[in-house]
Amino acid sequence: MKNGNKRWFAVFVGPTFIAFCIAFLVPFIMGLYLSFCEFRTVSDAQFVGLQNYIRAFSENSDFLNSLWFTVKFAIASVISINVIAFLLALLLTRGIRGTNLFRTVFFMPNLIGGIVLGYIWQLIINGILYNYGYSITSNATFGYWGLVVLMSWQMIGYMMIIYIAGIQNIPTAILEAARVDGAGPFRTLRSIIIPSVMPSITICLFLTITNSFKLFDQNLALTAGAPSKQTQMVALDIYNTFYGRVGYEGVGQAKAVVFFVLVAVVALLQLYLTRSREVEN
Repeated sequence: MKNGNKRWFAVFVGPTFIAFCIAFLVPFIMGLYLSFCEFRTVSDAQFVGLQNYIRAFSENSDFLNSLWFTVKFAIASVISINVIAFLLALLLTRGIRGTNLFRTVFFMPNLIGGIVLGYIWQLIINGILYNYGYSITSNATFGYWGLVVLMSWQMIGYMMIIYIAGIQNIPTAILEAARVDGAGPFRTLRSIIIPSVMPSITICLFLTITNSFKLFDQNLALTAGAPSKQTQMVALDIYNTFYGRVGYEGVGQAKAVVFFVLVAVVALLQLYLTRSREVEN
């Protein structure tokens, strides 16, 4: 890199790098350290070793229950979002009338904030369940499927746009050659379309997996963990531990570190597996 470019590189990248350090890197390192401390504020932290991690897993089962609930929710939502979004993308790349309108309508739920979306769906679901003498917090099953429906409704349109971009990037000559060779729709889908859109699948799986695990505001607005914390996801459990129990700030921070490691491992594993498929194809 020439000296002039190096000077301008520092000018343009420097402020962004400083902001990254202030807003992310420094708080992350401090949070990692505080997970090994007992504290009320950052200034009075006292190192206690692994005590916070032991308390996070041993004192009650809330963290493990919320972790298991989050895993179940992530599996259901990732499958539903990606399958429906991919099918919609296939349908909306067939040249049907009103395609642009449908794309806009399906994408719009992604523009609504999570808290607002949670309260909207709480009203909708309770409006149905009240007719039968129930509410969304009467049974954990109602809350579970309510969260899956909410997450799917919000994310399907966003993932659909990414899949549409991948499908439209497939050369038409390949599809026409397959049609001439007598390949049917399912054969074309399995042998040409899906392998060709693997980069889009990688992106969509990464986004849906990470967003499903990190879900917080929708969970807070829709069920707030009721009944009896049975629909409490990990992010909400960490929030309630850190801000809802005096003297448990370090335990909440330890849970946050465990959560970060879990999401990072799952996301990196998914990226490795799907990117290896991209290389093969």
